[in-house]
Amino acid sequence: MSLVKLRGAGLSLAVDRLGPVDAAPVIFLHGAGQNRRAWDEAAKAVAEMGWQTFTVDHRGHGDSDWPDEADYRWDHFAADVTELVGQMNQPPVVVGASLGGVSSLIAQSKVSRQLFRALVLVDVTPSMDIRGVRRILGFMAAHPEGFISLDEASSIIAQFTGRPKPESAEPLRQVLRLGDDGRWHWHWDTRFLEGRAEKVVDNPDFHIPEDNDLRIAMLAGAQRVEIPTLVVRGAQSDLVTPEAVQEVVSMISGSSYVDVAGAGHMVAGDQNDRFINAITQFLSTL
Repeated sequence: MSLVKLRGAGLSLAVDRLGPVDAAPVIFLHGAGQNRRAWDEAAKAVAEMGWQTFTVDHRGHGDSDWPDEADYRWDHFAADVTELVGQMNQPPVVVGASLGGVSSLIAQSKVSRQLFRALVLVDVTPSMDIRGVRRILGFMAAHPEGFISLDEASSIIAQFTGRPKPESAEPLRQVLRLGDDGRWHWHWDTRFLEGRAEKVVDNPDFHIPEDNDLRIAMLAGAQRVEIPTLVVRGAQSDLVTPEAVQEVVSMISGSSYVDVAGAGHMVAGDQNDRFINAITQFLSTL
């Protein structure tokens, strides 16, 4: 695995690369509040199939540049995707979870040509359940003061995910950083939540209108997708419903859909082996 820096739209993005340098590329794009290390095992499995894999930190996440101004509009993430694709030796397969899938669909909505060779959307659809949105944003916005230890963070994360607390909290060094205050903080720019968390988390009456800008942009992207597409849903997801999946699958000719048993919104984190099986089976058909 080699760490490289690739261009985003006006900044640098941290990327881990695996596999033969002349092989067909697969780009993995993580969800909000995560970083590229969420894909380590999946990228390794795909590289062993003979693909060249790129796991990317979004802007404001992990080791990628954090913009001086807290401007995290969806269009900026989409522009980063378009810029990344342009640096590949051929159109890549893109695997996008949550934020990564949103960015990919919006990027496709802005051009008539096909940006990708194939697309995998991981627990993300144009329609999203407000209950799941509220729960996820609420967790991301909690603990702005950080955590006193990795063990405390591990307990809180286990409570949120419903997964057993791991024996060791050391892997959390991949997603947390030790601050000057001696506490552990998320390794992403919490300014990403500005304008998002407040209106959703603190307002129980908030609902997502059918004609909201994000949904319209994602639908426009889905309508332009003309390449093999797999929608992977966590069977226990509280963000994406089966009906929302069917909506997007019906729009993309030849697309397919798989539920990952035992997984919630964080599919790879919840059931990594089953997730890897789903995407490697899909890639073997390309």
